[in-house]
Amino acid sequence: MSTQVTAVPRREAAGEQPTHPPTPGTGRRRAAARRALTAYALLVPAFVVFVVVMLVPIAKAAQVSLYQWSPFPGGESTWVGAANYTRALHDDQFRLGVVNALVYMVITVPGQILLGLVVALLLESRLPARPLFRVLFYLPVVTSWVVVSLLFRYLFVTDGGLVNWVLVDGLHVVDHPVAWLDSRWSAIGAMSALGIWKGVGWAAIILLAGLTGVPAEHHEAAAVDGAGYLRRVWHVTLPALRGQLVFVTVLLVIGGFQVFIQSLLMTNGGPAGQTEMPLTYLYKQAFKYLDFGYGSALAMVMTVLVLVLSVGQTILANRRAA
Repeated sequence: MSTQVTAVPRREAAGEQPTHPPTPGTGRRRAAARRALTAYALLVPAFVVFVVVMLVPIAKAAQVSLYQWSPFPGGESTWVGAANYTRALHDDQFRLGVVNALVYMVITVPGQILLGLVVALLLESRLPARPLFRVLFYLPVVTSWVVVSLLFRYLFVTDGGLVNWVLVDGLHVVDHPVAWLDSRWSAIGAMSALGIWKGVGWAAIILLAGLTGVPAEHHEAAAVDGAGYLRRVWHVTLPALRGQLVFVTVLLVIGGFQVFIQSLLMTNGGPAGQTEMPLTYLYKQAFKYLDFGYGSALAMVMTVLVLVLSVGQTILANRRAA
């Protein structure tokens, strides 16, 4: 009679728990967790800076807007509640500034996008010295707003300005110099010309980056079907640039409401406050008249207005894309 002997593993014989091979997904999950932790660790410093530089001042401005704030040490700040916001909604000068900003935005946003698209298409083509042209078109973007605002002020000044010299002495279009900066609409037009000239290069670079992702096969197929250059741009290029166009439009609208330096240096809100912009009016209320409570309320109103416009544009663009 034979007996069957069963081999017992050494670890079980010694009382140790048996080991099991790791499941196939365990290593991938651990690697993904490590990558996520690394990403969050890298984001923490930027988030801390964002909180300190952005969120804390916004919260402080919201607090100040509810007071008749005293900027002097030891001064007493009086609680006024929503009185500053009520004042802002009934302030004719502030409403005039918002309308001026809207007019500026309506002129500059389409102008920068259209000219930026033209420049991007030119830079995408096989032009000689393309890197040089890219630098030249982008140079106004990195130029100081103070410098170019003073430059355009002297270009459009009534006596001795280059624009009037060209119109009066060069082309003989008008008989006398035009007071560009002394009336509301011509001054906004001059500021808009500055905004377009300075922003075209930025819009062109963003759109040019999108053009590099348009497959050449799509243009070739459209050309085979008999589509001309303009039809290819309309039916092939522009649909492929929808994301870049939405991005550029949202940022340009935000920038349109942030017009400040050119208004302050070219007209200083004149004549009689007719070219005042929201930020210049806010600045004067806070730092000229030391009404920090009202200035903070104006800042919060502008923040909400810009946020609503930006979110509305994004939602509308997503609906059209769908």
